[in-house]
Amino acid sequence: MANLFAKKSLERILSESGETGEHTLKRTLGSTALLALGVGAIIGAGIFVRTAAAAGNHAGPGVMISYIIAGIGCAFAGLCYVEFASMIPVAGSAYTYSYATMGELIAWIIGWDLILEYALGAACVAIAWSEYLNKLCEHYFGFTIPYAFCHSPFQVDNITGVHGIINIPALFILGVLTLVLIRGTKESANLNGIIVLLKVIIVIIFIAAGWHFINPINHAIIVPPNTGESGVFGWSGVLRGAGIVFFAYVGFDAVSTAAQEAKNPQKGMPIGILGSLAFCTVLYILFSYVLTGIANYKDFSVTGPGHEAAVAYAITTYMKGYEWFAGLITIAILAGFSSVILVMLLGQSRVFFSMSKDGLLPKAFSEIHPKFRTPAKANAWLFFLVGIFAAFVPGDIVGDMTSIGTLFAFILVSIGVIIMRKTNPDTPRPFKTPLVPLVPILGVLVCGFMIFGLGKENWIRLIIWLLMGFVIYFGYSRRHSKLNKG
Repeated sequence: MANLFAKKSLERILSESGETGEHTLKRTLGSTALLALGVGAIIGAGIFVRTAAAAGNHAGPGVMISYIIAGIGCAFAGLCYVEFASMIPVAGSAYTYSYATMGELIAWIIGWDLILEYALGAACVAIAWSEYLNKLCEHYFGFTIPYAFCHSPFQVDNITGVHGIINIPALFILGVLTLVLIRGTKESANLNGIIVLLKVIIVIIFIAAGWHFINPINHAIIVPPNTGESGVFGWSGVLRGAGIVFFAYVGFDAVSTAAQEAKNPQKGMPIGILGSLAFCTVLYILFSYVLTGIANYKDFSVTGPGHEAAVAYAITTYMKGYEWFAGLITIAILAGFSSVILVMLLGQSRVFFSMSKDGLLPKAFSEIHPKFRTPAKANAWLFFLVGIFAAFVPGDIVGDMTSIGTLFAFILVSIGVIIMRKTNPDTPRPFKTPLVPLVPILGVLVCGFMIFGLGKENWIRLIIWLLMGFVIYFGYSRRHSKLNKG
C-alpha cells in the first residue's frame, strides 16, 4: 500500500530542478521581471472590484482597516514563502514545499487547493474584465454587450429580468492570454512589465486627482454600526471585509511558482515576493481611502448604483471635470486585469507541471513544447477548466472561493517552515524567515481569522472542493505516484 505521507527529499527536488531535457523549463526571468510579476498579479480585480464590494456590503470606509489586516497576514505568509522559494527554487510553489515537509497527501491537498487560488482567481478576474469591457463599449462606442452573453446563467438583470447565458468576453480574454503563455515565459513577462507600468501610473493618478474630491462626511464614521448580522458592518464586517479584499493580495505568491524560470532565484525571489507585497499594500490603503472618500460606501452595495465598475462610477458621478479619466482608467483596468490573468494562468500551469512530473496528474501536464519550452498542453487544459468557471459561475462566488483557497495555502506554507527548520536544520537558506516559530504562527492565526470571517457558505464550498480532490487522488494519483513507485 502506498505511503500517504511519503516525503520528497530536498536532495531529490533540487536534483530534478537541475535536470535538462524535454521536461525542463528555461531560466529567463531576472529580479525586475519577478517584481513585475508580483505587482502584475496583485493589482487587478482586487483593488478595482473587491474594494468597493467589501466597503458597500461589509466594512464601509473601514475597508482601509480590512486591507491592513489582510496585508499583515500576507506579510507573515510572504516571509515564509521567501524562505522556501530561495531554498527550493523549483516550480510548484506551496505544493512542492508541502511535499518536502508534510508528505504526499498534504502536497496533493495543497496542489488541489492551489487550483482555487490560481485557476479560480483567473476566472474571477476574467469575469471582472468582461464587466469593464462593457463599460468601455458604453463610454466610447455607445453600446453594451447583451446581458445574456456577458453574464452567468445564475445571474438575472434586476431591471429587465433577462437571464445570463454565457460570459463570452471572459472566454475571449482567457483564450488570448493562453496563447501568449504558450508562446513563451520571457515574452509573457515582457508584456506583463509594460501593462504593470501602465496600471500603476493610472492608480497613482486616481489617488492624486481623487484626493481633492474627498468628502469628509463620507469618512465621518469609519466603521459603520453592525446591522445585527455577523459580518454586515461593525468590526465583524471589517474582518469579513479583510477576507474579501484578501483577494486583492492573491498573486504575490505566484512569483514562487516561477522560481524554476528565475535566473538567480536566491536574489530574485525575496525581491519579487516581498517587494511587490510592500509596494502594493501602500497603494491599496491609499486607494481605498480615496475611493470611499469620493463616494459614499452605500453606493457600492449590491443594490447601489456603483455596484459594477465602481471606480468608473465614482469618477463620472463625483469627480466633475474628470469624466474623460473614467474612460482612460477603464482601459488601464482592462489592461491590468489582463496581466493578473496572465500571471494566474502561468502560476497554475507551473503547479500542474510539478504535480504531473511527480505522477499525481497525467503526463500531458508536464510535456514541454519543443520550440517554445513552455508547458503548452497544461496551458490548453487550463483554458478549458478556467473557461468553465468564467463562462458559467458568478464572479462573487468565484472570488470568495479563491480567497479561502489561498488562505488555506498560506497556513500550510507557514506550518511547513516550522517543520523544515526541525527536519532540515542544516540546509543552506539564502533567506531566513525571522523569529521562527513566532512569525509562522502569527501567519497561521491571522489567515485563520480571515477564513473564519469568510462565512460558513465558503467553508462548505472548500470542504466539497477538497472531497472532490480526494476522489481524484485515491482514484488516480496514489497509484501513479513516482515517489511511491520508488
